[in-house]
Amino acid sequence: MPSIRPSSDLRNSYNEIFEFCHKYKLPVYITKNGRGDLVVLSVEAFETLSEQARQNHSEHVSDNINEAKAEVR
Repeated sequence: MPSIRPSSDLRNSYNEIFEFCHKYKLPVYITKNGRGDLVVLSVEAFETLSEQARQNHSEHVSDNINEAKAEVR
């Protein structure tokens, strides 16, 4: 379940946010004036997410190339 915290918690409860992000590998959504503003994520979780996005993009590009080749034939 995502964690949603007010922006004041970045200053007042940084260690709790830090521990949550590292322990659960999940983002913490930060609000400002009751609206979504930032997402905090551990570097490890960010790198995993980035790698997954790169792989998905590569697969999508590969699929498009294969479809284009099939249309040409």
